[in-house]
Amino acid sequence: MLTKRVIPCLDVRNGRVTKGVKFKNNVDLGDPVEMAVRYSDGGADELVFYDITASAERRPIDIGMVEAVAKAIRIPFAVGGGISSVEDMERVILAGAEKISVNSLAVRNPDIIADGAKAFGAQCIVLGMDPVKSDKTASGYEITTRGFREFTGMDAVEWAKRAVELGAGEIVVNSVDADGTREGFELNITRLIAEAVDVPVVASGGAGKPEHLVSVFEKAKADAAIVAGMTHSGDYTISDIKSAMHAAGIPTRMSW
Repeated sequence: MLTKRVIPCLDVRNGRVTKGVKFKNNVDLGDPVEMAVRYSDGGADELVFYDITASAERRPIDIGMVEAVAKAIRIPFAVGGGISSVEDMERVILAGAEKISVNSLAVRNPDIIADGAKAFGAQCIVLGMDPVKSDKTASGYEITTRGFREFTGMDAVEWAKRAVELGAGEIVVNSVDADGTREGFELNITRLIAEAVDVPVVASGGAGKPEHLVSVFEKAKADAAIVAGMTHSGDYTISDIKSAMHAAGIPTRMSW
């Protein structure tokens, strides 16, 4: 059985790591390079870097920050925010990232998924999605974009399936309803998408304690889970999380 991955997420704004609740009331948490090194040395399987205001501000991603983080760590690194073309993807990869996450751009221009997969391989292209509960779609979840600023009317499950058909090699399901609450992942939408596609699905939004990761792996069939507030705060370490996973019989890469 493949090991389940634990992936810290660094939401970066103005060169600093920040964290909010449901994309609001963000607070400054520190330097992204220092935090990336701490996670890399602490047993994280991968790292995700999101330039969270790049798309909303319609500006390019901070390539200098990508380069600095990539040089400082020894684990795979995914980057998202402000990616608007295959050329942007190439700059991010040349800066040291292994994966590129597209979200709002892919909704506006789905062909970017196919173009990116053709240029760099499906394993490099990650579809990030921000679904919210909705009675407007068949699955009960609607895709939002631009940091939960715009509702699209798109069904989250159908969008995931289409993205995989276009060439996405991984799906990150970031529940807007659970984001930053630390009350647990949104298991239902994660499971729906995991059952609908044949690529790895990453649960995101809501992790507050190690048991939440155990739950999303056991009940929602996630392949990986993103953590942020629960580890940024120092309440838990990656080792704490992996110890709980190991105790529950969930395969994971142990770092000790």
